[in-house]
Amino acid sequence: MILDFEPGDKVINPANKKWGIGQVQSIIKEKVTVNFENAGKKVINTKNIELIKINE
Repeated sequence: MILDFEPGDKVINPANKKWGIGQVQSIIKEKVTVNFENAGKKVINTKNIELIKINE
């Protein structure tokens, strides 16, 4: 699986929209660390949770 994310990208978690917009901090294998505006820093395993990249 190739992830199309880079640090600084803006993403949302469609399963938890209340988290708001997140900014990708780092990517290590399938784990993406994202700082969400309403939920703080989360480590997302992209094997289990789909993130959607947004363009602002």
